[in-house]
Amino acid sequence: TALRVLVVDDHAAFATSACALLASEGFDVVGVASTGEDALVQCAALRPDLLLLDIRLPGMSGVDVAHAVSDGTHTAMVILISSDADAATDPDVCAAPVRGFLPKRDFTCAAIDSLLR
Repeated sequence: TALRVLVVDDHAAFATSACALLASEGFDVVGVASTGEDALVQCAALRPDLLLLDIRLPGMSGVDVAHAVSDGTHTAMVILISSDADAATDPDVCAAPVRGFLPKRDFTCAAIDSLLR
């Protein structure tokens, strides 16, 4: 069965293109959120297998969302994404309970698959 994905990004154009790419590669995009708070609400309601989570969101950060999702009430895997490739070396990002970090410029389904293995 296809992985159920929630895309969380406050840039609508990126979210739209990410959803189209994921759907074309067989992922089941179950929702899109533009804030951390909305991501948690949708995560609870939709129970996705994977959150593709922008680090910088209005309000609650993606790292904060990752910690909240890892509290045991959610089972989703998390991959952090950012247009800032240097964010990979941020100590908060490195310590986040996630499968990995993916710069948006390297966003491909193959890259996602490699982080999930």
